[in-house]
Amino acid sequence: MNVGIVAQRGNENATDLAGALCEMLDEEDVSIWVDEATSEHVDARGVDVDRMTECNLVVSIGGDGTFLFAARGAGGTPILGVNLGEVGFLNAVAPEDAVEEVRETVTTYRERGAVPSREAPRLTASGDGDWSTHPALNEIVVLGAQRGHGQGAEFEVEVDGTTYDRGHADGVLVSTPTGSSAYNLSEGGRSSTPTQTVWCSPRCAPTTPCRRWSSTPTAISASACRTRPTPSSAATAPARRSRLPRPSRSL
Repeated sequence: MNVGIVAQRGNENATDLAGALCEMLDEEDVSIWVDEATSEHVDARGVDVDRMTECNLVVSIGGDGTFLFAARGAGGTPILGVNLGEVGFLNAVAPEDAVEEVRETVTTYRERGAVPSREAPRLTASGDGDWSTHPALNEIVVLGAQRGHGQGAEFEVEVDGTTYDRGHADGVLVSTPTGSSAYNLSEGGRSSTPTQTVWCSPRCAPTTPCRRWSSTPTAISASACRTRPTPSSAATAPARRSRLPRPSRSL
């Protein structure tokens, strides 16, 4: 079994916990990779986070930002989040429980050949010019050339080939259920359960009647959401999925 560890940079508590996990995993005869910054402080092989896709489990130690950083490199590898942040929306394990939680997960993997997990939808964006983004666990935002008073752009949103909405705004935000409690919530959307539903929200839409966005943030089920500043090129956000471990202690 190969376990990757990503610890929050500049956080001594995260580094100490990474060291404790490395000691336990070494005793369990588990191969250990850590992110390159953490490798300077613990006795383990340091690798680029993008290589965490080769692991069977990735442990993120820190806040939600660290979790999102780990998820960017982990791909479909299950991620177990240890909360050292203030909110810890994505991190289900308390630091004092981390060593035993990871030990139990290793035991389960050896018995069943898989880490107990739930899938979490992710989004990617692509557009004209053959560009694309890394899969996003929270949200993707399409913005006009310039934000602010008198700026923004006209947008048109298509869902599975059908026009969903159009209007003027600073941008359009498409969020996953995981990201529904982040910027989507501040734009008037709701938090959502872990399903295929995504939220589409206008960002900073003007309130003047002739320029108002025609709808409030709305939940939609779609395989692809096409958002474009009209009449410019489009950005398309197809759904992908990643996996989150299901620990014995949850949020």
